[in-house]
Amino acid sequence: MTPPTIAQNLRQIHERIVRAAAKAGRNPAEVTLIGVSKTHPPDSIREAYAAGLRHFGENRVQEWEGKRAQLADLSSKITSHLIGHLQSNKVIRAAKSFDILDSIGDFSLAQRLHRAVAENSPGTKLPVLLEVHIGGEESKSGVAQDDLTQLAERILEFASLDLQGLMCIPPFTEDPEGARPHFALLRSLCEKLATHLHHPLPRLSIGMSHDFEIAIEEGSTEVRVGTALFGARPPL
Repeated sequence: MTPPTIAQNLRQIHERIVRAAAKAGRNPAEVTLIGVSKTHPPDSIREAYAAGLRHFGENRVQEWEGKRAQLADLSSKITSHLIGHLQSNKVIRAAKSFDILDSIGDFSLAQRLHRAVAENSPGTKLPVLLEVHIGGEESKSGVAQDDLTQLAERILEFASLDLQGLMCIPPFTEDPEGARPHFALLRSLCEKLATHLHHPLPRLSIGMSHDFEIAIEEGSTEVRVGTALFGARPPL
């Protein structure tokens, strides 16, 4: 049996987004689909682009740099997201390579990023999300809930960064419903933080291949889908 194409997978994912949004009484246009293309070749990104996808997420700066060079003709047409942990020694390269950084989790990293943008692209503002550590897993990065407000306040002082919202990666559970409390918590944190800061935080990045419908029901504005779109990751 021939496996489905990326275009076929994309249509199915859009259908699922529409159904989940309808169940929640939301407009599906409020939800941005980010294709998690990490470990997949540039040709897969081209195939997804040809099928209509415009947002792509990568975990590693170096991997995206290599792909970006092979996708130069699409660079102005797609939006690239860094969704993995950013190492401090990759800050300058990340600021040059990505359109949005979705996983900022500490002040020192934000400070380095602000300086990199100010030096290399003066007068511009790089969109960022704060990654919140939810679920207590030691293997996950992100800012602790108790430190979120202070970090957000300090980032707002950086003229080169545009704080747009929050993201999280909750503990994996076989039942997608297990992620619901974590998604609801992040939505609540985002709403309270926006009120406290008097600063809009329109982006809530939650939900992946196995649980994005639950995330949409809980208010997600962008879902990060890899396996359901591109298939199983090729071995490293």
